[in-house]
Amino acid sequence: MTAVVLVVLTLLGAPLFAVIAAGAMLGFQTAGIPLLAVPIEVFGIAETPILLAIPLFTFAGYVLAESRAPLRLVRLTSAVVGWIPGGVAMVAIVVCAIFTAFTGGSGVTIIALGAALLPALLKAGYDERFSLGLITSAGCLGLLFAPSLPLILYGIVTETSIDEMFIAGIVPGSLMMLGLAAYCLWRNRHVRVPLSEFSWSEVRAAAADAWLDLPLPILVLGGIYGGVFAVSEAAAVTAVYVVIAEALVHRDIPLRRLPAIMRDSMVLVGAILLILGLSLASTNVMIDAQLPERMVAEVTQLVGGRTSFLALLFVFLLLLGAVLDIFAALLLVVPLIAPVAAQYGIDPVHLGILFVANLELGYLAPPMGRNLVVASYRFNQSILSLYRATFPFVLVLLLTVVLVTFVPQLSLWMLGR
Repeated sequence: MTAVVLVVLTLLGAPLFAVIAAGAMLGFQTAGIPLLAVPIEVFGIAETPILLAIPLFTFAGYVLAESRAPLRLVRLTSAVVGWIPGGVAMVAIVVCAIFTAFTGGSGVTIIALGAALLPALLKAGYDERFSLGLITSAGCLGLLFAPSLPLILYGIVTETSIDEMFIAGIVPGSLMMLGLAAYCLWRNRHVRVPLSEFSWSEVRAAAADAWLDLPLPILVLGGIYGGVFAVSEAAAVTAVYVVIAEALVHRDIPLRRLPAIMRDSMVLVGAILLILGLSLASTNVMIDAQLPERMVAEVTQLVGGRTSFLALLFVFLLLLGAVLDIFAALLLVVPLIAPVAAQYGIDPVHLGILFVANLELGYLAPPMGRNLVVASYRFNQSILSLYRATFPFVLVLLLTVVLVTFVPQLSLWMLGR
């Protein structure tokens, strides 16, 4: 009965952290444990060293979004590949993936890049509906690449190596990008897209303008994947680098603006950390109540094999992503599903990748669909028109997510498993 009440409160719009806290408090009270255990559990996350990476990467992403770095990157990539058939669409996919990896899929990518990408796509000859669908859909790419916040959170919750999660996300994330790129080429195969002339002078000018922005992905991704930096060290380097580059050298952002950017980014971080702390408390309640063990027993009786379980999990995550934010979904559901998945021999790294890949589609699914809401606001379009515009892109991404879910080698082969 308590669970039903909590679900109803969530559907009625009660703050998620309050619902989770209420569930944890009721669980502790039922077990006869003093309620003081709840704040103690929340405080326990402060002992997680990797936790420092979340606010630092988030702050860096917000600084990048506030600067002219997106415009410089779009200009450079357009100069390099814009003359190739489908080149501008490829630019949109790659640039959106890079920025979403840094901003954590908060919708900031669409706001930061929309002003540059939509006119570029329209000028290249793509129709408005296709252009809107591409930008909105590509805005969810990048969550499988370092320094993705969802991958960091999954690693914290399941005590899985975050470095391994970043490595495992390379192939599945690239597959999703390639799927969208292939669709863009096929969709416009009969369209005579006017090509811009390649100009070395424009490439040199764009590269000179973006000379400080270009090393950042190489510095961060190369440092993490190459083992030069730990994730928390990479986060610190990224935050310092973007402040120096965007505020002191390029001077896109006045120094007096940095406190406001820090405040805005920490609002998101605060929400994530509050939910994380309360979720860990709630998880301990479920462990004390032996809920994971009971779920394992029930599911193994109903689901015969590994493939059937993956199919059931695939459908469940698609539905979950449509109604719940990816951060909340990871923190609430992973502690319950992980023990069940282990019974079917599913590698925890593969489980994390398929979790994020499936929930990633929630950014494009009604009724939550954060990217749809942000794009509706950014481009002054109705939600319904964006549903129609993104539908074919969602189908393509859905196909790639099916492959990621049922072919674990896509996630694990770079780890040698």
